[in-house]
Amino acid sequence: MEYIPILVLVISFLFLLGIGTPVAWSIAISAVLTMLVSISPLAAFTTVAQRMGTGLDSFALLAIPFFVLSGQLMNKGGIAHRLIAFAKTLVGSLPGGLALINVIGAMLMGAIAGSAMASASAMGSILGPEMEKEGYSKEFGAAVNITSSTIGLVIPPSNVLIVYSLASGGVSIAALFLAGYIPGILTGLLLMLVAMFWAKKKKYKLGERSKLKDVIKTFIDAVPSLFLLVVVIGGIVSGIFTATEASAIAVLYTLVLGFVYKEITFKSLPQILLDSSATTAIVMLLIGASMSMSWVMSYENIPQSISEVLLGISENKIVILLIINLLLLFVGIFMDMTPAVLIFTPIFLPVVTELGMNPIHFGIIMVLNLCIGLCTPPVGSVLFVGVGVAKTSIEKVIKPLVPLFLAMVVALFLVTYFAELSLWLPRVFGLIE
Repeated sequence: MEYIPILVLVISFLFLLGIGTPVAWSIAISAVLTMLVSISPLAAFTTVAQRMGTGLDSFALLAIPFFVLSGQLMNKGGIAHRLIAFAKTLVGSLPGGLALINVIGAMLMGAIAGSAMASASAMGSILGPEMEKEGYSKEFGAAVNITSSTIGLVIPPSNVLIVYSLASGGVSIAALFLAGYIPGILTGLLLMLVAMFWAKKKKYKLGERSKLKDVIKTFIDAVPSLFLLVVVIGGIVSGIFTATEASAIAVLYTLVLGFVYKEITFKSLPQILLDSSATTAIVMLLIGASMSMSWVMSYENIPQSISEVLLGISENKIVILLIINLLLLFVGIFMDMTPAVLIFTPIFLPVVTELGMNPIHFGIIMVLNLCIGLCTPPVGSVLFVGVGVAKTSIEKVIKPLVPLFLAMVVALFLVTYFAELSLWLPRVFGLIE
């Protein structure tokens, strides 16, 4: 096995990250340096630039800017308030009621908007002050908000699952979307159990039990927002339209809904479009750079080398999956989710398929695993948003964050070793055998 390209890639990437180089540029530069081991400078620069361009030449990737825009429209369109009101009538009277509302609201908001940061910002700004008023600590509220906001990346529609489909060579997006529901809901339930236990321990006061008419009223208010899930996922699964077409329909639906709710005006549209464009540009730059690195690793036979090493350690599926999960948890601490999916899918997918694992199952494992990284320093984007919205510090949030973090790890290992949690729904709908 040739170790020099691997060493150049790893050392240069970690060094660039360590000195504060943006992730996308760290990926692209380390890819060029790795190519310089094998070919001339001009050819190395040309190849990496070309691969960045061709990596973005994919019809499936058109779904990302549309889903980003629909998420922005949802965030500005008063959706969060209606979802929180509905969640409050369901669980507001239970121990830790406001924390449970945060989890359910984030699951619904994340599923509709498809953005963990949008969910963390919306839920934190609305529920944070209310939780403080009711006697909850600011740090506990931030910890619940941070962890629960990532669940929307597993529950569809999810941009990251689309990226995984691209990186894996075309795994069915519809099957991935369906596969995310049960793992996402399971993670949410475990977070709610931890939040209830913590609230009982800290003796936070209980809310009032909602009347049936209040439940019905808030549900009716939330139905137009929730119906987007039916339109998007139902249309994709039934084959009426593709994921890309569904993302465009989601934009149209959320735009109309924003005008109906009178939360979006023609005056606010330019800023929404600008914010969406900025987010899309960042994501696409990461994708382009990551695709170039993936190609470089393939050219240098790095995935095959790592696969041989892993299978040389053990051929036991349980052991290999444990090692891969631990490696991904470590990667998630230092790398954003999108590049991590694009870079490590070509490395680990051949290993798990060799062991007989379904690529759809592995996709859910990978995304759920990397969601945990969004909650951890030093690169955890959702952690920084949640702490910023709560106006507290990372050091203070760590203590209440740890038990919630462990709940996510438990969910990850349940999903890893019980494949039917991911594969049952796609199988029911006939998307896999």
